[in-house]
Amino acid sequence: MHIEFLLEEASAEIVLGEIVPKILGGNVTFRFINLRGKQRLLKHLPNRLKGYRNILEIHKDWRIVVLVDEDRENCEILKEKLEQFAYDANLSTPARTETFQVLNRIAVEELEAWFFGDIDALRNNHPRVSENLTQRKSYRNPDAIKGGTWEALERVLTNAGYYKKGFTSKIEVARKIAPYMNPDKNCSQSFQVFKNGLMLLAEQE
Repeated sequence: MHIEFLLEEASAEIVLGEIVPKILGGNVTFRFINLRGKQRLLKHLPNRLKGYRNILEIHKDWRIVVLVDEDRENCEILKEKLEQFAYDANLSTPARTETFQVLNRIAVEELEAWFFGDIDALRNNHPRVSENLTQRKSYRNPDAIKGGTWEALERVLTNAGYYKKGFTSKIEVARKIAPYMNPDKNCSQSFQVFKNGLMLLAEQE
């Protein structure tokens, strides 16, 4: 099986490059396509999916995964929009059939929630971050962190004494955390939904 991942940012490409092989093993090939922004991804997704329709008729073992951040949007409305794009392209999703070609997934509310879901990975290169961080009410549920998970991560790392001279980029943080992420231990619900969907997709081979 081959999977095409349509993503909104480079940090997602870095994270998935580390965790997808851990989830699926070595029997699947994949490619990451960074559409450089959520709005650009949503704008071009309908035509991209229609283009994939012809490819999937030839390559029966190809699948597509779309991953976007919730970004404080209504999750159900955003998911329905993604599902409708696939439906309009005459591509199947798990919401409509057990055997599907497109998997739409949403990181709630941003990809960085998945870092909070794996405190050990977060602390590997940032050991001054408290190991009890997720016991605090504000961080107990990674998908419910208020005010933006990227902003929360920036605050946690800065308060722990990292990047005092100016915060680093999302890409750099992803490079430091992603290699140590354990998919089986991540407590972010949106991560587990992504992981389970990906495993279900691979089982169709």
